[in-house]
Amino acid sequence: MLHRNIHLSVNPPGPHYVTVKEDYLYYHYGCDDVQDQGWGCGYRTLQTLCSWVKFQQKATRDVPTISEIQKALVEMGDKPKNFDGSREWIGSFEVSICIDFFFNVPCKIVHIRSGIELEDHLVALESHFNTFGSPIMMGGDTDNSSKCILGVCFKPKSLLILDPHCYDKNPTVDHVIGGGLIKWRMMDTFYESSFYNLCLPQLKCNNKQ
Repeated sequence: MLHRNIHLSVNPPGPHYVTVKEDYLYYHYGCDDVQDQGWGCGYRTLQTLCSWVKFQQKATRDVPTISEIQKALVEMGDKPKNFDGSREWIGSFEVSICIDFFFNVPCKIVHIRSGIELEDHLVALESHFNTFGSPIMMGGDTDNSSKCILGVCFKPKSLLILDPHCYDKNPTVDHVIGGGLIKWRMMDTFYESSFYNLCLPQLKCNNKQ
């Protein structure tokens, strides 16, 4: 079961916040019977972003599978032929070109040199959610676990993070929340030693209210 709009079950930590707009589905390890534990988090975050785009476009094509994503990256020339069928990771750049490839939606890449600089981008993230409303892919190097940003809060300064590292094929909402798979994370929980790349789909939601 893929949960819809799971962030609506999480209380914000303060009054000044903004979150993703409109519908998306929560993709995570093994949700489609593909055993991708340990390497598939980037693909799952990409699928979550694609589900949002699909809802906005009312697209007839399905959210791409991991196999389709790998084949597309080979077709685009971003990866060698032996990437197809592999367990190699993908990051924010691959996510951006795949969203464009499958749904003709460009993405903006934002490079942040260190976790301590994330705070400097909160206003820009707020503007993104107000202007476009789409979820955001977050990847890094030392902190190399893919994440999905669903919101930003200013008091206290924090990001709403959806984590694809769920090992239960059919988790309940309570399990996802209780396991910390979706939560507001304070800025000091991100790695000072890691850079972060953000992928922001540049598609405006149908209803910005």
